[in-house]
Amino acid sequence: METDDQIETVLRVRAKKELRKRARGLRSAVPRDAILSRSSRILDALCALPEIMEAASVAMFYPIEGRNEVHLVDLDPRLRERGIRVAYPSIDPDAGTMTFRFVDTPDALEERGYGFREPDPAAEEALTLGAVVVPCLQIDPRGYRIGYGAGYYDRTLPRFCPPAHAIAVAFDFQLVSEVPETPHDVPVHLVVTDTRQIRVTPP
Repeated sequence: METDDQIETVLRVRAKKELRKRARGLRSAVPRDAILSRSSRILDALCALPEIMEAASVAMFYPIEGRNEVHLVDLDPRLRERGIRVAYPSIDPDAGTMTFRFVDTPDALEERGYGFREPDPAAEEALTLGAVVVPCLQIDPRGYRIGYGAGYYDRTLPRFCPPAHAIAVAFDFQLVSEVPETPHDVPVHLVVTDTRQIRVTPP
């Protein structure tokens, strides 16, 4: 027989699934020029953060085509101009895990079966990072986020953060009052939207 905590977790998982579906629909409805304009403001905010600009290495992500993700492609060259090494997510399909791997140029990224551009699996793996830029579909002021549901970031972030800073980027309409967290969810340290920044207070 399920305990009350187990029942609560099941209900929260179901709620997140429905919220994920709605969030994807909402973001998909935003015109592309608005996505790019909002993304530009997020990019400028990131480049003003000491957590980013004073890091020796940063993990970011390449936006998935057609999903209206925060478009941070221009962050890569701005980081490199400051001598910051740049890593991107890399999925190991056999182990079901994610790592971050360094590339000399984003041109080295290719779509490898997961819908987004990744480094070569043989590229140098990042063992430490100064900051990790995290995507999301929804996020709350406590730093809890709804992603695509595979849990890659939740499993990977504890390997780097701390000491690395986990920084979620989202459009302001993706910020909600509360995300129904589940036992394995890992909150970020900082939320950056196109209109504000929220520094998460540890519980």
